[in-house]
Amino acid sequence: MSSTDTAGQDRQRISLLRVLGPAHVWALGVGIVLVGEFMGWNFSVGKGGAMGSLIACWVIGLLYTCVAMIDSEVTSTVAAAGGQYAQAKHIMGPLMAFNVGLYLVMAYTMLEAADALVVGDLLTAVAGEMGHDALDPRPFVVLTIAALAWLNYRGVLMTLTVNFVITAAAFISIVVLFLGVQPWNPGEMLQHRELLTDLPYGWIGVIAAFQFGIWYYLGIEGTCQAAEEVRSPARSLPYGTMSGIITLLIAATMTWYVATGLLPWEFLGQAATPLYDAARVTGVPALQVFLFIGTLFAAIASANGCINDASRSWFSMGRDRYMPLWFGAVHPRYRTPYRAILFLIPIAVSFAFTGLLDQVITFSILSGLLGYTFMPINMWMFRKKWPLGTIRRGYVHPFHPLPAIVLLLLCVTTYFATFLGYGTQLLAMMCFYIVASLWFVFHRYKYVRRGDQFTMPWSRPRGY
Repeated sequence: MSSTDTAGQDRQRISLLRVLGPAHVWALGVGIVLVGEFMGWNFSVGKGGAMGSLIACWVIGLLYTCVAMIDSEVTSTVAAAGGQYAQAKHIMGPLMAFNVGLYLVMAYTMLEAADALVVGDLLTAVAGEMGHDALDPRPFVVLTIAALAWLNYRGVLMTLTVNFVITAAAFISIVVLFLGVQPWNPGEMLQHRELLTDLPYGWIGVIAAFQFGIWYYLGIEGTCQAAEEVRSPARSLPYGTMSGIITLLIAATMTWYVATGLLPWEFLGQAATPLYDAARVTGVPALQVFLFIGTLFAAIASANGCINDASRSWFSMGRDRYMPLWFGAVHPRYRTPYRAILFLIPIAVSFAFTGLLDQVITFSILSGLLGYTFMPINMWMFRKKWPLGTIRRGYVHPFHPLPAIVLLLLCVTTYFATFLGYGTQLLAMMCFYIVASLWFVFHRYKYVRRGDQFTMPWSRPRGY
């Protein structure tokens, strides 16, 4: 065994703290995702027009409802850090677990980079309005990631308590904008009659819009990463996750309604900060201030949650020797996976420094989509090996196997949508994960101790 694998074995015995409740789970899931209402989703308008974006919003909302239901059942039982990675190693085996862990780390790290980009671009735009046109956004990118990494380093309770406050404030800003444009008085501020058009690129444009429709909800599955740090996983995880997806469905619909009623779809489809731009169009200074704060808070909350989730996945993989055991250390005072947190900082900064927001978003979406494709298969195997009544579940999702079938079909459709606009990136990402899988099989697997990984007090699977 290598020196990196033996280092830190004593520290591994220090466990993460169980200090979180349902509100923290909600703050983690919604905090990561809500920034998608402030930016990113609008690229779906550029693909399919305003009406195509609405169809994508609701269809992809169905996809994520299936994700939330499936995750709530399995994670209420597999209460371990790493979320879907922990599920895969218990249900499907080492190779799938390695890939799922890597999907999670890449999706959250690139989403964190996109969030930092939004903070930098927003501050640059506001500075430009005040006469400072040459402001460089990169220092703000580094400062955002560094400050949030420090917060995560110091403790999960403080991290997610802060996330709850700023996520709630960001959501309230969407509600304030919705009420501020007087939706009960069409034509006063909202101009849907003039701005809404037919599908400019037909139904193929609607399908292409699915890719960025994911941005409304991308990351809600991150609630599972808190499984080892909540006081009551069987209660907190389902409550936090299901209330989170309901919050996001409401926020996504309000966001689309306001933005498409204030901005032409041609502009909206390429805007960097669409809700902030919509507030500017109203001509109401108070709304502009609210949405500046909301956009800033949403991006910070998302980056904060992404650091939390990416580090938990990397930490779990290190603890199980899928990565060097050195990464599986817990801070003796703050009880956080501090080495995993520090290791991922330069990776996030390097992605953010590219400045290519749509490309970073695409790679995050593709990694997340690969993880969603795993979930239906994982759910079928879970119900087959441990049928209802054989082990205790904190939540049982209804209508099985319908949600798994719907999820798989929607994932396949979204792959096609991604291929239409970003085929090269899709193939490059697939090649990356294939190469990583080969590295794991031929180099890393020899360090894995399968007998130590199965930590759930379950009965033997049916058929064994």
